[in-house]
Amino acid sequence: MGEGENTEIETETESEATSTWSLGKHTQIIELSETLTNGNLSAKIEAAREIRKMVRKSSSSSSKTRAKLAAAGVIEPLVLMLSSSNVDARQSSLLALLNLAVRNERNKVKIVTDGAMPPLVELLKMQNSSIRELATAAILTLSAAASNKPIIAASGAAPLLVQILKSGSVQGKVDAVTALHNLSTSIANSIELLDASAVFPLLNLLKECKKYSKFAEKATALLEILSNSEEGRTAISIADGGILTLVETVEDGSLVSTEHAVGTLLSLCRSCRDKYRELILKEGAIPGLLRLTVEGTAEAQDRARVLLDLLRDSPPEKRLTSSVLEKIVYDIAERVDGADKAAETAKRLLQDMVQRSMEHSMKCIQHRAASCTPSIPST
Repeated sequence: MGEGENTEIETETESEATSTWSLGKHTQIIELSETLTNGNLSAKIEAAREIRKMVRKSSSSSSKTRAKLAAAGVIEPLVLMLSSSNVDARQSSLLALLNLAVRNERNKVKIVTDGAMPPLVELLKMQNSSIRELATAAILTLSAAASNKPIIAASGAAPLLVQILKSGSVQGKVDAVTALHNLSTSIANSIELLDASAVFPLLNLLKECKKYSKFAEKATALLEILSNSEEGRTAISIADGGILTLVETVEDGSLVSTEHAVGTLLSLCRSCRDKYRELILKEGAIPGLLRLTVEGTAEAQDRARVLLDLLRDSPPEKRLTSSVLEKIVYDIAERVDGADKAAETAKRLLQDMVQRSMEHSMKCIQHRAASCTPSIPST
């Protein structure tokens, strides 16, 4: 028998093995669905655990497995199990649904439309921290689907997610922030989603994370939403290191987090310049804001310019606005280097001005700190 014939036989054998495996898996899926619908409680719990294992094991074909399980009708009975009085039933069904929802938009939508939110909200209220945080992870996953967002926002989950921000594990807090951020993008009046009690935990999390991280972007976005209410602004101003943390984010954050951080500070200063101006200046905000007028997104640059105008000592009618300053610098650059190079020269001049202003501000801060340091009496 030639080499080509051997290869053909081997290929046929592999195909038959794959077909047999697929048939066996299909049969198993049908049996699991039947058990979830008609089995006793212990059998249902075992079936839910088996579904989770099946999805996790078949990493190479997990998307197809998720789709086939959903098509076999496992989602509805799993959702019903979430309301069981048996803790094991709740946990096993929750884990199965979480694994079915990951990377499958259709399953996410199906889980919510089959009524998962009321029992998930109840799970968020449980004393069992493990189940509570699994429910948080599930809501985070489900909130990634656009059509689910308004349903979840209306479910009453948001205040309970804020509780997770205050007392959950690190992972629980991260999941809660991300879920709240997902929900905030879906409703017109996102301030209704949050209350001022979220400010302190959000600021604490922002203090601890890297200011340029994706997590910082989500945390600052939520803080900017909160700064649109008087209660939120007050909470930000009285939080230990609250305004300083936002100033540090303006200095060290990503393009997105700096935009949200300066937006938050601007919201404070616009609401009551007399109340917030000194608080922001005291934390050394000027250097970061000046740099942002050159390096930030278009929106961040505009916000930084408006905030700088509000922070100046002179009255509004006598202020030299940032746009006027840029025009003056551009005109000087055009006369010196001509129209072709004016934009580049103006940008360099503005950057030099920013650097000089930063150095001047640092000297002022150091001088202020030195003047506040008590002298040590001689012995």
